[in-house]
Amino acid sequence: MSKTDYSRQPRGDNHLGAVLVPDIQEKSAVAVEDRRIDKRSMEYVVRSGLAGGVAGSAAKTLIAPLDRVKILFQTSNPHYKKYRGSFRGMFRAVNHIYSNDGVRGLYQGHSATLLRIFPYAAIKFVCYEQIRTVLIPDNNHETAARRLLAGSLAGVASVFCTYPLDLIRVRLAFQTHHSAPGSPAHTKGQFGHLLRQIYNEQPRFTFNTGGELQNELWITRTVYRALGKNLGVFQSLTNFYRGFAPTILGMVPYAGVSFYTHDLIHDIFRSPVWSQYTVKGSPEVLASCLTSTHSHDKRPPLKTWAQLLAGGSAGMLAQAAAYPFEVIRRRMQVGGVVNAGGQFYSITKITRIIYAESGLKGFYVGLGIGFIKVVPMFACSFYVYERCKTMLNI
Repeated sequence: MSKTDYSRQPRGDNHLGAVLVPDIQEKSAVAVEDRRIDKRSMEYVVRSGLAGGVAGSAAKTLIAPLDRVKILFQTSNPHYKKYRGSFRGMFRAVNHIYSNDGVRGLYQGHSATLLRIFPYAAIKFVCYEQIRTVLIPDNNHETAARRLLAGSLAGVASVFCTYPLDLIRVRLAFQTHHSAPGSPAHTKGQFGHLLRQIYNEQPRFTFNTGGELQNELWITRTVYRALGKNLGVFQSLTNFYRGFAPTILGMVPYAGVSFYTHDLIHDIFRSPVWSQYTVKGSPEVLASCLTSTHSHDKRPPLKTWAQLLAGGSAGMLAQAAAYPFEVIRRRMQVGGVVNAGGQFYSITKITRIIYAESGLKGFYVGLGIGFIKVVPMFACSFYVYERCKTMLNI
């Protein structure tokens, strides 16, 4: 608006606000709409997948040393049991690893982590955006249940596609170099050796006196009967999905709570009470935020500290909700190494073993490290994802 245009307007503040705010809203809405890509297009899927993969890789790299210590604690590695149960023990474990193996030891298994996390995070964020579009097509369908369901389904889909890589990553992180040279635990994370070891681990299944499978999921027993008890390669491939059932059980609250909490905190930070402190952008963006309700796709960006706080809080609540399932999963994943005779145990038996060893607190071993790990991890992940979306114009 030119100076002459302003001179024709009355000087009252209320009148000026009434004239400018609608105009600001309209221009802001047009600007946001113009840069959006159709969410159902392949271009959007590729861009959102790239943003998610980069976000996941950045977050996992940030907390990789803590992740390795947590796995050693969760799986009751005999060389690190003495450090469990305190924050001081966590730092002593980190120092122990660093003293023996240097920085490389703190990042042992991280290459497998990156191979897994990029497709995992990409699939998770892509699925969340697409599932959310179906379940919540507009603001009238924006409910807590739909948000939780969208996050949970996205998490389950991503885990199903990438679980074998997660198991390999855990087995690499579990290995230490205290055993004799030449032993499986002294192979320093060689992929080829580990793949062959997992593939050939025996016994793959246990049977009762009637020749029926024991301690297996109903789907495994069904496939076994359907193939005439001649599973062949299927038996070996199932070794790469040990611990998959508790993973799915834990992923429902983990992914659901994380996405729900993240979006909820974003809504709070964009409310009239907080937006003047938390929303990033020009006065036009702030005015638009104060005077209208934004959908998930059109919400203005938050300031860095607010975005990090939202992501960190989401990670903390998600970790607390799903942690017992994570402990059970880790123990199942290394069962072929630590269980007597290389036996693979069911969820029920692993649960009983953990309870017999440590009681209820056994299901929360390493939770302190978990909190220290997931807060920066989720903060980094959601922050990088949101910023990548802005850079990629989605």
